Amino acid sequence: MTDTQSPAPAALAGIRILDFSHLLQGPFATQLLADMGADVIKIERPGKGDLFRSLTFRNKWVGGSESPNFLAWNRNKRSIALNLKSLEAKSIIMEMAKTADIVVQNFRPGVLKALGYGYEDFRAVNPRIIYCSGSGYGEDGPYVDRPGQDMLVQGLTGIMAATGQADAPPTPVGAGFSDQIGAMNMVYGILSALYWREKSGLGQEVKVNLLAGMLAHQNQEMVMALNFNEDFKRPRSGIGHPGMDAPFGTYPTQDGWVTIAMSPYRTLVGVLGNDDLLVYDDPEKLFAQRDEIWRKLAAETGKWTSAALMEALLEADIWCGEVKSHLQAAEDPQVRHMELVTSYEHPRAGTVKVIAPPVRLSETPPTIRKPAPLVGQHTREILREYGFAEEQVNSWLASGVAYADEARE
Repeated sequence: MTDTQSPAPAALAGIRILDFSHLLQGPFATQLLADMGADVIKIERPGKGDLFRSLTFRNKWVGGSESPNFLAWNRNKRSIALNLKSLEAKSIIMEMAKTADIVVQNFRPGVLKALGYGYEDFRAVNPRIIYCSGSGYGEDGPYVDRPGQDMLVQGLTGIMAATGQADAPPTPVGAGFSDQIGAMNMVYGILSALYWREKSGLGQEVKVNLLAGMLAHQNQEMVMALNFNEDFKRPRSGIGHPGMDAPFGTYPTQDGWVTIAMSPYRTLVGVLGNDDLLVYDDPEKLFAQRDEIWRKLAAETGKWTSAALMEALLEADIWCGEVKSHLQAAEDPQVRHMELVTSYEHPRAGTVKVIAPPVRLSETPPTIRKPAPLVGQHTREILREYGFAEEQVNSWLASGVAYADEARE
C-alpha cells in the first residue's frame, strides 16, 4: 500500500502540518491526520531524528534496523531534518510556516518557545496558523518541570490504583494509554480549531495535556468518587472493574479465559448448571461477596473449553467474549473481515505489518500512502517545493543546517 493514491478524495487534502513532535502523543495525532490526507512534514534532528527511532521493545528491530515504535506512529509523513538552533533553519521553517495550516509539538513547556518556535513566532508570519502543544501536566504549575511520561500520568490519575487485583501492586494499562488519549485530544482540538478558522479566518493555540486527558476519560469513575467521597476498592479476584459486582470479570476455562460483562446472574448460573450458586442472586450480595462469587463461578467455567462456553453463553444472550493475545487478536475472524491488519513497504525494513486506520468515511476514506520516513528522507524534496534554489539547498546540506538521507532521495 506504499505511495498508492486512492481514487477517492482525501478529507484533509490541502492541509499542511509542520510536525515537531516526537515519541508517541504528537506523532500518533499527526499520523491520524495524515491518514485523512494531510501533508505532514516531520521536522527532525539531523541524523538522529525522533527519539523513538532509537527505542524498541526487547531489542527487536523490524528488518534488522527500524524501530517498531517509530514505524507504528509515523506513516504517511515526510521527513525534513534541520538544526533548530541554526538561524538559517529558523528562516527556512518560518518560510514554510507562511503556507502551513497547523504546527504540532510535544516538547516540554517552553523548550520550542526558547528556540524561537512558539505560537507567537508562527502567528507573526501566519495569523491563520493553528498551533497545538501537548504536554504532561500543562504549561505551568507545580509539576511543569516533571517528565510527562505515560505510566507516570496513569499513576497520578487513579487508573493504576483502580486496575488489577487488591493483593497485587497498582497495575498500569498494557499500552501507552495516556499518550494515546492525549493524541486523540490533540486531533479533537485541531479539527475544532480548523472548523472555527473556516468561519472566522483566524488561527488559534490549542493546548492538550496528559493529566487532564486521563482524568476526563475516567469521568464516570471520578464522578462516582467525588460525589460519594469514596474511592473504589479493587477486588481480590478477576472482577473486571473496581466498581462492579459479580459476575462482571474474566473467568478461566480449560484452555484459556473468557470475559463476562453485565449479564443476568440467574441466567448465567443456569448455563453453568449449578443451582447452588443461586443463593447469591441478590444485588447486595453480588457486590459485597463478589470475590467469593467469582471463585465459585470460576470453578464452574473451568470445566468448559472456551469455545463450548462461548457457544452456550451466546445462546443464552450472555454478554461475553474470548480473551486473546495480540497475535490471536490479529487472526480474529471479525478483525480479518474488517481488514484491520494491513501492511506497507519500507525502504529498509521491507514489508511492515500495521493496523489500518480505525475510522471509515464513505466519500473520503483514509489511506496508507507512504511508509514511515527515514530521517531527512524528504529534505531536498520539501526545500525544492518551497522554491529554494538547488545551490542554496546544497549549501545548507554541506554546512549541517539541513540533513538528507541522500541514498533514499
